[in-house]
Amino acid sequence: MLKEYDIDKLNPRSNPYAKELKKQVTLKMSPSVIDYFKQQAMESGIPYQTLINLYLSDCAKEKRKLKMTWQ
Repeated sequence: MLKEYDIDKLNPRSNPYAKELKKQVTLKMSPSVIDYFKQQAMESGIPYQTLINLYLSDCAKEKRKLKMTWQ
């Protein structure tokens, strides 16, 4: 391994996954929703934030629409 590298001679490539990198956001969710996903996390062994991300990703991929009726 060299002690120093000439950066100008390197062939930098853009990261093909850069647009898929996760971005940190803050969401306000009810405690019952968080508890639900934490329970699912304990049963599945997958972290609850990952489960929430997987669920929302599936909704976006399938272009699911929220169906609500007001009484």
